[in-house]
Amino acid sequence: MVVFEAGASLFSAEKRVFSLFGIRVLLGRETLKAVNSNLQTILLVEDEPSEIACAHEACALCEPSIRLVVVDDSVEALAWLSRNTEVRNPLPRLILLDLKLPKLSGLAVLRRLRMDASTQDLPIIVFSETCAQSDILLSYQIGANSFVSKPADINQFQELLRELAAYWLQPRQRKLAFATQ
Repeated sequence: MVVFEAGASLFSAEKRVFSLFGIRVLLGRETLKAVNSNLQTILLVEDEPSEIACAHEACALCEPSIRLVVVDDSVEALAWLSRNTEVRNPLPRLILLDLKLPKLSGLAVLRRLRMDASTQDLPIIVFSETCAQSDILLSYQIGANSFVSKPADINQFQELLRELAAYWLQPRQRKLAFATQ
């Protein structure tokens, strides 16, 4: 048996009230493979509840569907990835990593992920409210695939997810040019 986790959130912008919940469903391996093959998984490492709620809403609006896994703690993100690697669960196809996190900074998490053989090739997008030149340069030096500013609203978040999914999650069709003689 394998444990499959899913979550959802409700958010009211007026009152800044949200609720998060998780559901655990036991599935057989074949069922889990079928579920995972239909959804592109993004791991969001974010500690701000309003940003998490915005991301969930934006994901719900995306086509094709995106499975969003949220971890609100940098240490827990590393542990989650490690557990998935140990039990040979599929890793996310993309990581959205907040730069400013409690416990370990986003850059410290990025450094650890790039030093781990199981995660070193995962696309990691660093995102932040502040886009200081030094943060951007350091992110790329450590191994970020991209650096983006945090979206201001759900529509911008949806557009960001759509663009990231189109670039990082869709299979690329490579055309080879053959020389004819």
